[in-house]
Amino acid sequence: MDRPLRDIRVCDVTQNLAGPFCSQILADLGATVIKVEPPGGDLGRLWGPPFWGEDSTLFLSANRGKRSIVIDLKQEAGMDVLRRLAESCDVFVQASRPAAARRLGVDAASVRKWREDIVHLSLSAYGQDGPMSDQPGYDPLMQAYSGIISVTGQPDGVPTRVGGSVVDFGTGMWAAISVLAALRERDRSGCGAALEASLMDTSLAWVSYHMMGYMATGRVPAPMGSSLGAIAPYRAFRTSDGYVMIAAGNDAIFRRLCEALELDGVGDDPRFASNAERVAHRAELDPIVEDATERLSTNELLRRTRAHAIPASMIQSIDQVVDDPQVQAAGMFPLVDHPEIAGYRDVSLPVRLDGERLRAGRMPPAAGEHTVELLEELEFDRASIDQLLASGVVSSTD
Repeated sequence: MDRPLRDIRVCDVTQNLAGPFCSQILADLGATVIKVEPPGGDLGRLWGPPFWGEDSTLFLSANRGKRSIVIDLKQEAGMDVLRRLAESCDVFVQASRPAAARRLGVDAASVRKWREDIVHLSLSAYGQDGPMSDQPGYDPLMQAYSGIISVTGQPDGVPTRVGGSVVDFGTGMWAAISVLAALRERDRSGCGAALEASLMDTSLAWVSYHMMGYMATGRVPAPMGSSLGAIAPYRAFRTSDGYVMIAAGNDAIFRRLCEALELDGVGDDPRFASNAERVAHRAELDPIVEDATERLSTNELLRRTRAHAIPASMIQSIDQVVDDPQVQAAGMFPLVDHPEIAGYRDVSLPVRLDGERLRAGRMPPAAGEHTVELLEELEFDRASIDQLLASGVVSSTD
């Protein structure tokens, strides 16, 4: 099928992860994404090891499908280039702190003077308003500030960050959703939009049920390891040679779990008759379940849980996941014909359209790889291009 955003152009003036991941989603959906990088390139290119080729794998994970132009936006001529580029685009994405964006002239009010119907997206750490709006923020800082770290890890353990960059990538995802909604509205009304997304807002959304639980009860949630406070039994249980995550999400599953583990009478115990009762008596129930699971190997426990239709999983390491038959069948890690890196793979957009995984055809670009090409598209003549290159306003790998 044709990719749905094939007629959309995006000017992406962001670095690091959240903004680039947003524009990568748009690129996978078919948009032409122009990545505007500062002299020296996106700082995310240096976030390693590990590196694959010249760039960090963090950079590679969020920059598929783009063309790169390097522009010095601190020079007036550089802002002139950016203006012409923005005028050719439907979407403009920037991630400077609010005051810096206004000083530079990439805030919504400034950019919408260049093109009135443009969809402008501002990404920030703490949002556009409030006493911390101009503070910098990174994924682990926002996990700390929003309370995510306070409910992660083991009880009485040291502060533990969630292992993936859930705030950065989540913000990129919400941002892409907002862009799609704004483009749909523009189709109807012809009007552009000023969109906002922040790392803080995403972080709060990720712990929404914890926030609502506190507001409802006044009880402050704490780390519970692999458990979930609202459901029991629902955690990783020890086996004779490892752990298995078990999610007995309702009464029927719990009774089947008791059958699978040969826990005679436990399913009929009034202390465990409902989920609310099991949560209230978690300290009594979990040892009963684990006493049974730790007598079994991981494979035997998984065989029993599957036979009784109980949601369960072994806890896999990253190398096991990459080689897992189900993951391979999903086609999430395709081999890509990279011009310089043999065996190159990346992680696909985690959705399908009409059975297809949509992905941009371009590899993550080198910094300034398409500078000259893009200037020619913007109808700069050869003399002007040479002057911009010679003065350092733009740079190119050509």
